[in-house]
Amino acid sequence: MRRPAGHRDERGLAVVASTALLGVLVTVTLAAVGVGSVVLGHRAAQAAADLASLAGATAVQDGRDACGAARQVARRNHARVVRCRVEGFVVSVETAARTGRLPGGALELRARARAGPVGQLP
Repeated sequence: MRRPAGHRDERGLAVVASTALLGVLVTVTLAAVGVGSVVLGHRAAQAAADLASLAGATAVQDGRDACGAARQVARRNHARVVRCRVEGFVVSVETAARTGRLPGGALELRARARAGPVGQLP
C-alpha cells in the first residue's frame, strides 16, 4: 500500500520524543539536586555560625578566648570561621561551609551570626 503524496513517515518519532523527554528529565533532576545541595550547604553554614557565636559569647563571659571557642565549634560542625569579632560581650562570627558534590564542583557558602547578652544586641 502506498502512502498519499505529501504524507510524512512517522516511524521513529517515538524514539526521538522519548529521548528528548529523558534529556529534559535528567536536566531537571540535576538542577533539583544542585539547588538542594546549595540550600543544605547554606543551612549548615548558618547553623555553624549560630552555634559558634553562642560558644564565643559564652566563652567571653567566662573570660576565655571567644574566637578560639567559636573556631572549635565551627570545626565540629564541618565549617570554618572566616571572621570573628568581639565587642564587649557581643561576638560576631562569619563561617564558611562547603556544599556536597555538585556537577561542576563544590561551592563555599557563608553565613553570619551574632550572640551576646540580651539588651546589648542591636
